[in-house]
Amino acid sequence: MDPRYPIGKFSMPAEITPALRQSAIDEIAATPAKIRAAVKGLTEAQLETPYREGGWTVRQVVHHVPDSHMNAYIRLRFALTETEPTIKPYEESVWANLEDAKNAPAEVSLNLLDALHDRWARLFRSLKPEHYARTLIHPDHGVRNVDWLLALYAWHGRHHTAHITELRKQKGWN
Repeated sequence: MDPRYPIGKFSMPAEITPALRQSAIDEIAATPAKIRAAVKGLTEAQLETPYREGGWTVRQVVHHVPDSHMNAYIRLRFALTETEPTIKPYEESVWANLEDAKNAPAEVSLNLLDALHDRWARLFRSLKPEHYARTLIHPDHGVRNVDWLLALYAWHGRHHTAHITELRKQKGWN
């Protein structure tokens, strides 16, 4: 298993069904609790452990998820309110090395994730089928639609949760 991709790389489903959308929304709604459970009981020293050689610390992973998901939430809002907006990418590795991502208590981002995902899931649940076809332009990925955002970020939460849970297994941190 490649420790960078403990659940595999993202792959866009060939067909998006209403059931698949609902499952992805449920996954987004559940992500904060899953990440909270993944870090529950970890010591400060354990939070400072990289999830893989050369990788981010558990603390940086915890802070990265809301950074990434806030960007995705805003991208969704742009896609829903503008005609094919070009969204702004960001340098996630640079963000992960900012002072707050390296040193703030994990609880700060866990609380942020709770509120953010509540809003995000509510917004996704309010959409009509035609909203999922709305598009945005990602400078690195080209034209993408709201279904792509939904599928990608449902995967993304599982992906980073698995970084933490796999490290716990490796280290025997039960």
